[in-house]
Amino acid sequence: MRLALAFVLCLTAPATAQSFDCAKAESSAEKLVCSDARLGALDDRVAARYAAALSAAESLDAGAEDAVAELKAVQRGWIGGRDECWKTENVAACVEQSYLRREAELVATWMLEQPTNTAVWACDGNPANEVVTMFFDTELPSLRFERGDSIDVGTLTPAASGSRYMGSFGREIWIKGEEASYREPDPEGTEMSCILQN
Repeated sequence: MRLALAFVLCLTAPATAQSFDCAKAESSAEKLVCSDARLGALDDRVAARYAAALSAAESLDAGAEDAVAELKAVQRGWIGGRDECWKTENVAACVEQSYLRREAELVATWMLEQPTNTAVWACDGNPANEVVTMFFDTELPSLRFERGDSIDVGTLTPAASGSRYMGSFGREIWIKGEEASYREPDPEGTEMSCILQN
């Protein structure tokens, strides 16, 4: 909670390289952010994105209170996940990837920027079985999945060909020109073949 609040409070303080008090840094991730200019800048950027997302959540016509509570909980969870990077071989790379992914999630979930492109996919030969992808020019390229009532965020991952975006719980879309394979985040990992509609 302290760090989540610090993300917001830092926006009213003079510009610094991090969004929390380095004198009180506890985790190896926090200490890295305080000693590395690149990570400090990423921390500052994610803090600004988080503040913008909070503002968007607070301005919702309906469900603002729940949206704000969920956003704060997810942010706390993300901080905890970032701090788990000490378990990896390359802590700095893990922390950097964590920040890049979080920025992408905030931008695409809360539409903090205009998408650079929107693609509509008809899957398994059924135009009614539609997947909408909106692409965002975040540092880690990202997209927003929309299928029915579900919304998710995917980030670009290495692929032998085409563009592959991985979302939550196994959701992914692998785009090759005007065709794509889309995988649902269900236990069976249902995969569909999709054709670009626009």
